[in-house]
Amino acid sequence: MRLELHTLRLREFGHGKAAAAPTLVVAPYAGHSAAIADYHDGQSLVQTLLAAGHPRVFVTDWKSASLDMKDYDIDNYLAELNVCIDELGGRVSLVGLCQGGWMSAMYAARYPDRIVSLVLAGSPIDTHAGDGPLKKMVESSPPGFYDELVALGGGLMRGRVMLRGWKNMHPDQQYLEKYVRLYQHIDDPEYVRRTEDFASWYENPIDLPGRWYLQAINELFKENRLAEGRFVGLGRTLSLRDVRCPVYLLAGESDDITPKEQVFAAQQLVGTPAKDIAKAVAPGGHIGLFMGSGPLQQFWPPIAKWMLDVQHRS
Repeated sequence: MRLELHTLRLREFGHGKAAAAPTLVVAPYAGHSAAIADYHDGQSLVQTLLAAGHPRVFVTDWKSASLDMKDYDIDNYLAELNVCIDELGGRVSLVGLCQGGWMSAMYAARYPDRIVSLVLAGSPIDTHAGDGPLKKMVESSPPGFYDELVALGGGLMRGRVMLRGWKNMHPDQQYLEKYVRLYQHIDDPEYVRRTEDFASWYENPIDLPGRWYLQAINELFKENRLAEGRFVGLGRTLSLRDVRCPVYLLAGESDDITPKEQVFAAQQLVGTPAKDIAKAVAPGGHIGLFMGSGPLQQFWPPIAKWMLDVQHRS
């Protein structure tokens, strides 16, 4: 561990000489731990980046919110992300995963000179694009619904409540099909082990500050303020036009948490020249983008090389 703050532990991986612009993975803060970035041998984004030539990789390991953190907002998290980047020398290559992507985009808009390159993977940048079930759920929820969930959590958005919501988006898969598959493979120790490993991560969610959660729901997902240039962060109205670094966009073909339209909308919103924007679509869904062996073997090594090429040019 490199650093411990109120909201996160900054994890450090690798033993090589630190690069002039370290690689910082901003993990999702959406109800599960940052293990998604370093899940398992052969299913680790961190391992992939190290193998591709990144000498040191750092990951934001977000903490589960305690009751005294219930009033933390997005600014609290951006401020501590800023402390991490100070710790790493003041200039980094950012990799934003899922919700960590819009946080990374916000930071790059606020401090563009501190970011060498920006990778957004499965990141909801324009939350009104596409037609995914998460978008429909937010749009169809009655007024006050999320406020009531936070109130029931004593000012926190409880991870176990979010987990039920994620499962209910695919009830057949979550409550029947995965158990049928487990039964069919019950004599396969490797399959059983992988299932147990995933369950130990997925079934143990973390809590979020209620204020942070409601701000994300209302200002980002309902009102789409970041994409429309109306989000206020760290004392300034943030415009993605201020993001000028090279950008790589990675989306999942069948991602129904963050449809590819929400990711690729960024290419029209950032100030980066078109020649410095790259993108790719990986087969599969959302979680597989970060821990699936296929995307990690096929898509992330070229992204890692692209990041190193940008560093060498800068």
